[in-house]
Amino acid sequence: MSKNGIAVQMYSLRNECEKDFTGTLKKVADLGFDGVELAGYGGMSAAELKAVLDNLNLKAASNHVQLARLESEPEQVIREQKVLGCDHIVCPVLPRDRHSREDYEKLVQTLNEVGEMSAAEGITLSYHNHDFELLPFEDGVVPLAYIMDQSNPDWVKAEFDVYWLKKAGEDPVEWLKKYQERTPLVHLKDMTTDGEEFFAELGTGGVDIEAVLEHTASVPVEWWIIEQDQSRKTPLESIEQSINYLKKQTV
Repeated sequence: MSKNGIAVQMYSLRNECEKDFTGTLKKVADLGFDGVELAGYGGMSAAELKAVLDNLNLKAASNHVQLARLESEPEQVIREQKVLGCDHIVCPVLPRDRHSREDYEKLVQTLNEVGEMSAAEGITLSYHNHDFELLPFEDGVVPLAYIMDQSNPDWVKAEFDVYWLKKAGEDPVEWLKKYQERTPLVHLKDMTTDGEEFFAELGTGGVDIEAVLEHTASVPVEWWIIEQDQSRKTPLESIEQSINYLKKQTV
């Protein structure tokens, strides 16, 4: 098996989690996942969730924390990760109403500040991209490159999402190569080859997942994280198909 852990972003199972959070975690464990990327605690405290994860032999691989919390209560966020035994905080998105050049400048400042605080506690802070960060500013600067190049590489990392990079017309491997010392987490998802470019299970679409895996197997990537934003199957069927593909590629 590859050195990389395999996790699932729990947002993929949001509807299942609303009905039975703990039961859904058990199903994730039964599918053979090493960990989960959190997108909420299912109404539990960090300590309660840690106990559940330990019982299921699941690791809190990383945690998507909204920018508003990173701005308003970074100390509390870091304390929660210490309780969870979670080594990675991820800023999941820049809100839709904050896409000006000035907003990105403020984002970088926040990422640097929270990243420095996190690093002091042995925790990394990463930014997760969508496709809108690839739309250049008027001066031609690409926002995602701006985030990476203007932030401190010791404090701010990347969780590149290969689907959204492909959706924006980019080559995911090129981004992974350019910032390969700053990519502890990689979001894996595929894309249908029809005009809709819908989310697809790994190995069934047009993203060169094999090239991504080949590259990330030899650089400091700790976790491959499967995410299926939406699915034409049930979410559990979708992530099962993706993890089975991934395991076949990494034995």
